[in-house]
Formats: sequence, structure tokens, C-alpha cells
Amino acid sequence: MAKLKRRLSEKEEFEVMKLVLDKFLWLGFGIMAFGVYRSLVFSFKAGIWFIVAGALLLLVFAWFIIREFEFAR
Repeated sequence: MAKLKRRLSEKEEFEVMKLVLDKFLWLGFGIMAFGVYRSLVFSFKAGIWFIVAGALLLLVFAWFIIREFEFAR
């Protein structure tokens, strides 16, 4: 017997995407906040790499989300 795969509705798919988006936003913000902490406690050079890494993570994820939504339409 072949199992039938259940398809998600657009609303359900959007809800799952929001859950994933929330986690990536927290991760990017956390990395950037750690960079600000390191910049204030140690030196600017010690924290700037974390700030840049967090910003890049957020930009890559934003690009991915935009690409998926344009594809879905």
C-alpha cells in the first residue's frame, strides 16, 4: 500500500515558516549582541567580527525567505 502524503495549506506552511524565521532572528540577534558585548568589554576589533557574522546570517536568511516567496507565487 502506498502511503498518501499530507499537503500543508498555505496558512499552515506560513505558520511553520514563522516558527523557523523566529529562531533565525534570535540566533542572528544573539550573535550581534555578543559582538556588542565583546566590543564594549574588550575592544572594538574583538567584537566587530561577531557583529558582521550576525548581520550576514540575517541577510542570508532574508535572501532565502524572499527567494522562496517569489518562487511560491
